[in-house]
Amino acid sequence: MNLLKAASTVSLFTLVSRVTGLVRDQLIAAQFGAGALTDAFNVAFRLPNLLRRLFAEGAFSQAFVPFLAATREREGDDATQALIDAVATVLAWVLLATCVAGIVAAPVLVWLLAAGLQAFDLAVLMARWMFPYIGFMSMVALSAGILNTWKRFAVPAFTPVLLNLSLIAAAWLGVPLFERWGLEPILVLAAGVVVGGVLQLALQVPALARIGKLPRLGLTPAGLRRAWTHPGVHRILALMAPAVLGVSVAQLSLLINTQIASHLGVGAVSWLFYADRLMEFPTALLGVALGSVLLPQLAAARGREDHEGYSGLLDWGLRLVLMLALPCAVALFVFPAPLIAVLFHYGAFTAEDVLQSAAALRGYGFGLLGLVAIKVLAPGFYARQDIRTPVRIAIGVLVATQLMNLVFVPWLGVAGLALSIGLGALANAGFLLHGLRKRGAYRPQAGWPRFALQVALACLVLTLLLHLAGSRIDWIALGAQRLERAGLMALVLIGAALAYLATLRLAGIRWRQFHRRG
Repeated sequence: MNLLKAASTVSLFTLVSRVTGLVRDQLIAAQFGAGALTDAFNVAFRLPNLLRRLFAEGAFSQAFVPFLAATREREGDDATQALIDAVATVLAWVLLATCVAGIVAAPVLVWLLAAGLQAFDLAVLMARWMFPYIGFMSMVALSAGILNTWKRFAVPAFTPVLLNLSLIAAAWLGVPLFERWGLEPILVLAAGVVVGGVLQLALQVPALARIGKLPRLGLTPAGLRRAWTHPGVHRILALMAPAVLGVSVAQLSLLINTQIASHLGVGAVSWLFYADRLMEFPTALLGVALGSVLLPQLAAARGREDHEGYSGLLDWGLRLVLMLALPCAVALFVFPAPLIAVLFHYGAFTAEDVLQSAAALRGYGFGLLGLVAIKVLAPGFYARQDIRTPVRIAIGVLVATQLMNLVFVPWLGVAGLALSIGLGALANAGFLLHGLRKRGAYRPQAGWPRFALQVALACLVLTLLLHLAGSRIDWIALGAQRLERAGLMALVLIGAALAYLATLRLAGIRWRQFHRRG
């Protein structure tokens, strides 16, 4: 398996997901703007997303995927199937209890996340509607771990598209229907989230069946007892304990930032949200793609005790991070207002919303390289079943981030929150890299100084081009000329990307040097 091709496949489907996600956010921004109602939806949607990242894509995946890959490498497919059945059974029962508890406790959870909301009761109602989403997405995370271990990357990468399509349909077609029924129109988005969760889970069934790894759930108390006695379940739970703490730290930081934003005025939560959406575009396109491909490969290399191959995989991933994430960071830092204006400055989304969201996006851009690098460096620890070290680093970064908030938020407002996150991500990545090198797990291969200089030269060319395009064109004033503005943006971004790639090639970088077999 060509790892670059596999990562490119994940990136391609992730690109489709992010493009449909941007269309989704454009429709929501145009339909509802950045006011109290969208603040309520964003907070309510953040609750199941927070738990999804905490348990499903966070602690569970970090513990499950390396253990699954190692089990398959050492014990074969039969033992792996028994592990899958047991884990899926326990997970299903836990999710049922979690969803019921979340629906009951929704008022407390919303208050903890954003006590300053104006539309508090509406946020509680939408949170209750959307809480089953965590159940669907946790089972999707289980499926993704299995499929990625079997080198089937396409379906997990495409799956998020279905949520976006569901929300697009809800925002486009469902609003008039809800108005006719006498319901608050923004509730249609909560309904769209639930439908999207069902569709995403349904897509996993045929994919798992094709590789013969569809979990057999024990839906009776006796089935739960049998699953609970499997030693792999207890091992994964033991690995999850520090992982939950580590992911909790990251989500606690997000919760604190949302709480702070909810007190900065109407629209502040949404400004941070729209900047976060754009920041997540390169983070997912690059970081998630590389992390999805690398984690099972690193775990398999660890199982074979292939130390040289393990280090080589990390070096390969880090070079791609520098070459692809750094230009994206330049774009977010130098060119934020045009990006926000072209994507969201329609309908109820005002010029002030553009400027405030752009300021936050610039803060995220400052730390984007760290945010993407973490997606490569953290799996270097997870594959070794060492989750405690990233946890300790995350706790330290959380404290540092909130100390930075005390300085930056009174000075920069919402942008200060994003800048603190960006700087914290750079520190996190630096400590992870130091930890891997100290343990001897990663030894940089030859040629890094020359490679870094080549990328820096290309980024300098990119910076100059984007600065000229940002300063010579009034992107906000072009709001009435939608097609003209979108066409100009396409020309600028395509031209800047081609200039960046041409500079890399002239500097001596070739794509074939990144071809690597898994």
